[in-house]
Amino acid sequence: MRIDSHQHYWQPARGDYGWMPKDDPVLSRPYGAADLAPFLSAAGIDRTVIVQAAPTAEETEYMLGIADSSPSVEAVVGWIDFEDRSHLRHLERLRNHPKFVGVRPMIQDIPDDGWMLREDVQWAYAALADLDLTFDALGFSRHLANFLTIFKRYPKLRAVVDHCMKPQIRDHATAKNEMAFWSEGMKRIAGETGAFCKLSGIVTEADPGWTVEDLRPYADVVLDAFGAERVMWGSDWPVSRLRCEYGDWHGAAQQLCARLSEKQRAAVFGGTAARFYRLEG
Repeated sequence: MRIDSHQHYWQPARGDYGWMPKDDPVLSRPYGAADLAPFLSAAGIDRTVIVQAAPTAEETEYMLGIADSSPSVEAVVGWIDFEDRSHLRHLERLRNHPKFVGVRPMIQDIPDDGWMLREDVQWAYAALADLDLTFDALGFSRHLANFLTIFKRYPKLRAVVDHCMKPQIRDHATAKNEMAFWSEGMKRIAGETGAFCKLSGIVTEADPGWTVEDLRPYADVVLDAFGAERVMWGSDWPVSRLRCEYGDWHGAAQQLCARLSEKQRAAVFGGTAARFYRLEG
């Protein structure tokens, strides 16, 4: 089964996508399963994982509704309020839905880089581990050390790093220092924890005129550090449309993984996601 481990569907009229520019021609429009279907077919993708794009429990219900009516959607990564312990009831209820697999707090948008270490949010990591649900880690390279702390604090937490932790590929003025800092942080997470990593989201961190060779050093770090058995490909569609269309990024990722064996490529483009999210074939 070939799996896109990270994509989004949304309806801006719902009103809870606070990060979304109101008049962006790419982002601020509805996206649903019918929009993605032809691209999945062209790329040979069998199933997808929808990931939250709004910090509300209501959006999780919205995504589960889409999943229930869309055979191509194999799993949903939702959201709970880590600052509200009563949201444990959402985890306990939603875990019974066959397509609900875990959650993702929008840490990249939180001004306090140390938020994830606050005492009042620790219950949520422990609950995810206890309930055997997944945690998608969304942040930037400046969050790497704190994520390492969380992953080591909760070794039973099934965690995956989203978008390679968004290295700032387009920032040429600080590219060398950023690469060294990001690379060290990613290697520590790979070597000191059992976390996985999504090969996704890096095209939107590159220049509009990006090339495969611009992305290769970052993909190589991820593939070498985590190994194909802990790396899964994701489109980050439709956010990725800010830089290219679905097939462009899928094709680029195939080039980035061309040096891998057939078995390893099968893992990156499906097997790893199926194992991490425990998806049925």
